[in-house]
Amino acid sequence: MDKKPIRQQPVAEAAEEVVRAVKEILRRQAELGAAGIGREELERARRRVAPRAGARPNPAEALRQIHLDMGDCRRCPLHRGRTNIVFGDGDPYARLMFVGEGPGADEDAQGVPFVGRAGQKLNDIIEKGMKLKRSEVYIANVVKSRPPGNRDPQPDEIAACLPFLDRQIEVIHPEAIVALGTIAAQTLTGLDAPIGKLRGKWHEYKGIPLMPTYHPSYLVRLQGSRQEEAGRRAVWEDIQQVMEKLGLPVGSKT
Repeated sequence: MDKKPIRQQPVAEAAEEVVRAVKEILRRQAELGAAGIGREELERARRRVAPRAGARPNPAEALRQIHLDMGDCRRCPLHRGRTNIVFGDGDPYARLMFVGEGPGADEDAQGVPFVGRAGQKLNDIIEKGMKLKRSEVYIANVVKSRPPGNRDPQPDEIAACLPFLDRQIEVIHPEAIVALGTIAAQTLTGLDAPIGKLRGKWHEYKGIPLMPTYHPSYLVRLQGSRQEEAGRRAVWEDIQQVMEKLGLPVGSKT
């Protein structure tokens, strides 16, 4: 009996993926003032477009479709008080993904995650600590609409939004995830423990290494207190583990 042929990704689609990846590399190289493409960047592009389980859909297009599928989401009561859905922000091909709890007032107003005071702390972690650009990672939240008064999201609200976060993680398929704060850490680990117990140790989310750490808003609240240095040190220790996992050079804390 003849065997059925194995379906492969069409050559045109594969070529299109490579072209997109090379264009992205050229854009980034231009930003850095570089004249050409290094072997390391080419290898990274090759890994990005290599199929992980059959043909990988284009992450940017897939994220746009997820956003469209959300529509003017009314799946939980949070829609009643929101201004904007805060879907996510960053590189669809990111090696690293940060997941927070939910939007605050600034995020709700702008429709972009982590743009307020906590967002500045996260930017410092990414840019000053990890020596990356914010545009090189992907940032999302467990819930996409702001809880009133910045309260914790309720279980039914998390349950309504989690399928969209699941799909975001699936199409980005980062090499590591950082869960910011108790809600994100408990949601992604499935463990009912405080962040102080969860942080500093590797967990997994659907096969992806997951590092919980304190939420940047916690560091904001600690400013000027005796606990500030201890909080900053704890977060830096967690981030150093993430950098090592990604093969990034680990320097001194900034």
